[in-house]
Amino acid sequence: MWFILSLVTIICWGGSDLFSKMGSKSTDKYSHWKIVVAVGTVMGIHATIELLTGTKFYLVDFIKYSPAIIFYISSMILGYVGLRYIMLSVSSPICNSSGAVACILCLVFLGREYMPDALSWAGIVLVCIGVIGLAFVEKKLDTEAAELAEKKENKKYKSGFIAVFFPIFYCLLDGLGTFADAILLDRELVNEDSANIAYEYTFFIMAVICFIYVYVIKKEKFDLKFDAPKWAGALCETAGQFSYIYAIGDDMGNPTVAAPMISAYCVFSVLLSRIFLKEKLSAKHYMIIFTVFAGIILMGISEGLAS
Repeated sequence: MWFILSLVTIICWGGSDLFSKMGSKSTDKYSHWKIVVAVGTVMGIHATIELLTGTKFYLVDFIKYSPAIIFYISSMILGYVGLRYIMLSVSSPICNSSGAVACILCLVFLGREYMPDALSWAGIVLVCIGVIGLAFVEKKLDTEAAELAEKKENKKYKSGFIAVFFPIFYCLLDGLGTFADAILLDRELVNEDSANIAYEYTFFIMAVICFIYVYVIKKEKFDLKFDAPKWAGALCETAGQFSYIYAIGDDMGNPTVAAPMISAYCVFSVLLSRIFLKEKLSAKHYMIIFTVFAGIILMGISEGLAS
């Protein structure tokens, strides 16, 4: 079941990346906080629906799940800031190398309990090669674009440090969050429903704070039509989070395999950015995408044989 849930997460988060990028304007210095408002609001509504439909939740779950919450929300805010400065097809692959970080942490600290089989290992390697390879290809293209922009004195691309800082720190923090999930969820220190509600309500609290800061203190105009992509991204992000939490904590799955597979959603982000943001795919891109899909297929075969 974790395999299907991982695929749903990949599709939803790919859409979230696209819409968040569309809603991130380089001229709007509050765009990342506005995205937090949208995501937190949708997540808060979803968490409330969960409670009203009978899902059990206790306040102590906030404390139990707080390590993962802190890592995830911090990484997401950094990711939203970075979208103002760099192309989605650059940011997403670097950010989502976090699956490899989580995989390594699981193997080092959690031991043989999480050791994948041969097919899963092959899938992990292919996915990691694809994600990291895509990051290198896109970074090279971005560097060339930056050099060209500098000649034209376009200040929009004069952000080399920022272009590296935000995706890399997102990658590290998100990897730590997934590792925390592997411990908290898979070892049943907190269940999936409670963890998801704790995460969504924490994001909702952040949304309230950001709303006050942006729309009350800074007196920004709330324009739902202009910010529609942010809210579409929020819907995708919430749906992806719901499926992700079960993919990582599913009793029939393995977070060591699911984490790098889910990180492959950046490939969908790149495809969507090419289609809707009119960026061009090279032969290298197609080779990398094929590599990642091959890895996903091997993981699916492994799950089928295991079940």
